[in-house]
Amino acid sequence: MEYAYDDQNIFAKILRGEIPNKTVFENDHALAFHDIQPQAPVHVLVIPKGPYMSLDHFARDGSAEEQAGFFGAIAAVCDLVGVEQGFRGISNTRAHGVQDVPHYHMHIIGGKQLGRMLAD
Repeated sequence: MEYAYDDQNIFAKILRGEIPNKTVFENDHALAFHDIQPQAPVHVLVIPKGPYMSLDHFARDGSAEEQAGFFGAIAAVCDLVGVEQGFRGISNTRAHGVQDVPHYHMHIIGGKQLGRMLAD
């Protein structure tokens, strides 16, 4: 699959500092911030700083250093926001996955007992 990254998406604008965010954590390869429409007491988005559109794009084309930095950021966020009782990591991808922003991001959702993700 060929990827054409849209550098005008909201997360690209956040990374450039054009739109403010409530930062939770940042390293050389990732930025984590509070979701503006939280679905649980804890709802943080973790995004890579590179121009990746989806999980499979990042997994295929992200360098080992970018991937390690991104997943290190997820671990740091989990420590910082107190989801030791459990959380859900969600990455929606493209139309059928209901991806709203065409920049790869992982939702870290927790802070309460979550229901089943999908009905049987």
